[in-house]
Amino acid sequence: MATEEGIVTKVYSSTAWVKCTKSAACETCKAKGFCHTMGGGDDDVEVEAINAAGAKVDDRVTISFETSSLLKVSFLVYMVPVLFLILGVVIGDKIALILNYDQTIFSIVVGFLFLFAAFFFVKAKG
Repeated sequence: MATEEGIVTKVYSSTAWVKCTKSAACETCKAKGFCHTMGGGDDDVEVEAINAAGAKVDDRVTISFETSSLLKVSFLVYMVPVLFLILGVVIGDKIALILNYDQTIFSIVVGFLFLFAAFFFVKAKG
């Protein structure tokens, strides 16, 4: 389980938005410059968390999350589009054979259509 400290910026009925500063763990990560998990290149990131403690605006809180959840999200964001692209290229190649189209162009077009579909899929899941 990972924990981060931050300050509550907004409070809703059951959730609170917490502004966190990237931890030391982020500094040693090779992907820190382009990782969007903790807000990309910014020093601060704002996350929504369940407000079980009843925190109020400007309270300093510690939030925790399962690292397995982070791995699942990383897989969803990075691997699913690649898998959709590959699947689209393979399906496009097979359909081009059946329809007697140019396999290269048709498989590229279908591959990119699947890639765009993957972005919508990831957005719907996220």
